[in-house]
This record gives sequence, structure tokens and C-alpha cells, in this order.
Amino acid sequence: MVESSYSAPSNMLLQFLGKTLPFKDLDSPSLERLATRWVIDYFPKGSLIFEQGVTEVTHLFLIQKGGVKAYLTRPDTVKVLVDFGGEGAAFGASSLIRGHKADLNVEAVEDTFCFLLARGDFLKLMQSNPRLSHYYLTSFSEDFVLAAYSELRQDRVKAKNQERLYLFNKRVQDLVKGPVEAIAPSATVQQAAARMSAKRIGSLLVRDDAGSLIGIVTDKDLRSKVVAKGLDPGCSVADIMASPVQTIPARSLCFDAMLAIMQRQVGHLVVEHQDEIVGVVTAHDIVLSQGSSPVNLFKEIASQTRIEDLHELSRKIPFLVRSLIEEGGKAPNITRIITVLNDSLLDRLFSLLRLDFGPPPVPFCWLMLGSEGRKEQTFRTDQDNSLVYQDPRDPDERRQAESYFEAFVPQAVDHLIACGYPPCKNETAASNPRWCKPYSTWESYFSEWVSTPDPHEVRRARVFFDFRGGHGHSALADGLREKFATLARHQHTFLVHLAGDCLLDLPPLSFFRNFIVEKDGERSNRLDLKNRGLLPIVNFARLMALCHGIQETNTFARMELLAKQGHIPADLYADIREAYEFQTQLNLVHQLRMAESGQAPDSFIDPGDLSDLERKTLKDAFSVINRLRGFIKEAFPSVI
Repeated sequence: MVESSYSAPSNMLLQFLGKTLPFKDLDSPSLERLATRWVIDYFPKGSLIFEQGVTEVTHLFLIQKGGVKAYLTRPDTVKVLVDFGGEGAAFGASSLIRGHKADLNVEAVEDTFCFLLARGDFLKLMQSNPRLSHYYLTSFSEDFVLAAYSELRQDRVKAKNQERLYLFNKRVQDLVKGPVEAIAPSATVQQAAARMSAKRIGSLLVRDDAGSLIGIVTDKDLRSKVVAKGLDPGCSVADIMASPVQTIPARSLCFDAMLAIMQRQVGHLVVEHQDEIVGVVTAHDIVLSQGSSPVNLFKEIASQTRIEDLHELSRKIPFLVRSLIEEGGKAPNITRIITVLNDSLLDRLFSLLRLDFGPPPVPFCWLMLGSEGRKEQTFRTDQDNSLVYQDPRDPDERRQAESYFEAFVPQAVDHLIACGYPPCKNETAASNPRWCKPYSTWESYFSEWVSTPDPHEVRRARVFFDFRGGHGHSALADGLREKFATLARHQHTFLVHLAGDCLLDLPPLSFFRNFIVEKDGERSNRLDLKNRGLLPIVNFARLMALCHGIQETNTFARMELLAKQGHIPADLYADIREAYEFQTQLNLVHQLRMAESGQAPDSFIDPGDLSDLERKTLKDAFSVINRLRGFIKEAFPSVI
């Protein structure tokens, strides 16, 4: 329809280009000259603007109003959706630069107006502005991704004070204050105490006669193991030292040291550089280096003696996200910290609850499902949990176990609700008797889901496929995970059902600012980032992990293992990681803003609130999802 187009009013176009990437980055004279070179054309809904392999592309098309969809037609006439484009999106650039016919079908999904720039003008623009060429030809350019992260951190999370953290830009070696001090294992505790007092230090390394590091003794050891227990100060250091010593590389970030201290539940880390000991850092060093710290909250949780005190304390966890984002932390690191804190809260709550109920008749393990099972929980989500306990030896022990857990579990769930974890709407919780069962029953559940899969049941049971063990006897969860992984990888029909579930198209809604969004209700014109962007990647990672017997549940870790083992190409893995990481980051910032304004956090993003750069990066992320769909179709050709 180009022959029927007419010149675009330059003032209107100048305003439009001035807010549209990549043209907005041009200087004013260049932008004004460019604004005189366009024409405008109209395409009714349903119009085929480009036909794959047929249309000679003579112009760059820039959508002023409306929207288009781009898709491939395979030899078997199957249509494969590639992308959607709305206001500010362009198409035709690749064909113009390469001199090819249209490599995609492009169809108007609404009545659409486009600005058109002739091929000659476009190529001159590319030659004089390499950045514009880079923009159109590069997917997930590192510069754009980093810039988008910067916008998320600076523009959407305004600092509440001037306090700066150093988790992500300071190395562990920067915290080392002086040379290490060592003592022999045969030295007395009294000698160790005198040495620490004289040197004004809180720890001594313990080396044997050959100079090998065999332990560490700290001022806390002196208090808790000697003074508190009334031991003879003349006893040897070897009697109270901690061994083996927990170490960390000198070039590690302070974030990694903080996480190690919390996960390993130690107070000191020995710092190594090229197999040499260069110092010792403590939790106190990290706290001092950054002001407030997740370590403080971790210690507060561990020190509580009343369950009720955990209720309010738990509400501090999500708001650590602000400080981590301000410092430049990315989604994988932030969710790791939140996971450690949530796990410590759960462990402390259950430990205190067991003091009230007494020891259970049989060992048990609390199972965390869904995002908790994947270690990807951020702000508060519904409880998804269950409980497995060791098979009782006889009917009497079975009755005791059933009676114990019938009273214990509802209390645990109620306390989690009080901590800010709302009950599951689908009753996928341990308080549902169906999900509080002995080990053999859980084995039969997974065996049935895998061996005789029903598509509806498989879809409903997906939340269980990401389980991991929480408080309790972890061997029960580990055994169940290994059993499930072994079963799943050999059941092709089950995997086909999962693959088909990954390919289910979400119903078309309406079009707004380049994205398919909700059409009606209170979430009208909002993008469902969870279901349209995050879950497709989660589902893909789960499918491929189960297909190859990988027992890891975290999405990032699953993808990394799949790439290392050669099950997915390295370039696809890199793009998936970028796509998932950016969307998770965007979701974190969105939920933080909601929580701080007193709203219940959700994952519905208003595209109108995104910058051009954020929309560009998010569209690139969505294009990766289409590549995943293609990968699944090749891996499971029997999926319809």
C-alpha cells in the first residue's frame, strides 16, 4: 500500500521520533532532517503487510498507532508466532540492511498507521549512525541490557537515605585488617586467650607441626566451650577448635561472604588467595562495611525464643530487596538471600513449635513447593507446601504419627499465615490431609503422575515437581527427589504432556504499547509478566531438567546444568538467562514499589510506565520465549 501513502506532518513526526528508540538518541538537527523524510500509510485490521519470501521490502515501517504480529509459515503450513509490535515498534529493518525479501509474514492485528522511511534514506541513516544499525541488528546487546538495569535501579527505586552498601562492589580481601595469627593445637586455651587479648583479635588459626591449617579457635569458643562449661583453661586448643576451617577466595564479593556465613552458620571465614591464607573476615566485618545487613536479620531470627516474635520479624525480609537493588544486586543474588532468610525463619519456627509438641513419633520433612521449592520467592506469595514422614513400623506407630501431624501441621500453617504467607487458594498445603502423608504414599503419587499421566492432573501437579526439603529429615526429601527424577526421564508420555503444556497459547487479549495485555477488569491494559514472561521459562527449564535426570530445582541452576551437559546450545542458554534475569528484576522492582505504597504485590505491569529502553529489553526477552517454543517442538515432534 506504499503507493497510496502521503507525507507525514513533520511536527507530529518530530515529537513521535523524539520519544522513540533509537531515534530519540539523535541530535536535534539530525532528528529534524529525518522528520522530513517519512510518509504515512494505513493498514486495516487483518491486512498482510509483508508476505514471507515474497514481499520486496522498500521501506522501514514504524508503527504510529495500532499493532502487528510477525510469524513464520513452515512448509507444513503451520504458523509460528515470532513477535508482536505496537506503538513505536519497527519492522523491515533486517530485510533493508541485508537486501532480502521479507523473511516474516507481518499482519495488522488492529487498524494500524505506520510511518514509512524509504530504503535509501534508511541506509544512509545507518551509515552515519552506527548505533542505530547496532540497535536493529543486535538482540540482547549487552549495552542495552546494562542500561535497562541501570534505569530500573535509578529511576524506579529512589533511595530513602544516603547509606550505601558494598555487597556487590567490594571484595572480601578489602575487609582483611591485618596478618593472620596462628597457634599450635597443643597450646593451652589460656595461652590462646592471652594471645588474642594481646593482639586484640577475635580468632586464631590452628596449624600443625607441618604448617597445615587444621582448625580455628575464636573468642566465642572460649566463652561457650570453656567458660560456660567450666573447662580447665589448661586444656588444649585442639579440644575446642572448629574443624574443618571454612574458607572463601579473596576476590569473592562481600555478598558471597555474607551468603556463606548465613548458609554455613559460621562467624568466621578464612580468606585465601592462590592457596595462601591472607586473612580472616567475620560477620561483624561485613555488617560494619555496609551499615544494615541481612546478617543482622539472620541473627535476629536465629535468636528468637518465642514463635510470636517471628511474626513481625518475618515482615522485614521482603524489604531487604530495596537495599540489594540500590546496590546493584541482580535477581539471582537477591532471591538467594531471600531464600536463606525464609529458610532460617521456617527452621526456627518449626524448632520452637517442636518444643511445644515434643519429638514426633517418626522423622518427617517439610516440603516446599513452587517458587519456594525453586528458591525463587521474593515478596510474599501463597503457601505451597506439604509434608512427608517416614513410614510407620506398625499400626500403633501409624496412629501416633497421624495424630501428631494432625495437630502439628495446622499450627505450623497458621503461624506461617501470621508471618505473612497467606494460605494457598488451591489448598496445596500440608494442612490438606492429602498432602501430609508417609513416604510410600508420596512415592505412589509421583509414580501415578509419571507412569499413567493425565494432561489435566499433570498440569495441576506441576507445583509438586519443583519440591525441595525444608525443616526436618532431609534424607526423605532427597530420596523422593531422586526417585522422581529417575521415573520422569524414562516416561516419554509424561514428558510429552509437559512439553504440550509448555506450548499452550494464552488467549489473545488486547494490544497496548507493544504488548498483549489484559482487556477487561481492574487489570485492564496491564501485562501479566508472571504468566506471559516468567512461567514459560520456568516450565521450559523444568521440562528439560526432568528429561535429562537433573535433580536441581532452581531455574537458573537448571539452565546452567543443561548448558554444561550439552543439552541446550550455549548461545540459547545465555539469552535465556538474560531474559529470565531481566524479567525477574523488573518484577522485583514492580512488587517493591507496590509493597512500599501499601498494595498487595502482583506481577501485572503497566507497559505505559516502562521506558522505551525497558520495553525494548522486555520485547527481546519475549522473543527468547519463542525460541524456546521452537526448541521444544524440535525435541518433542509428537506434540500437537
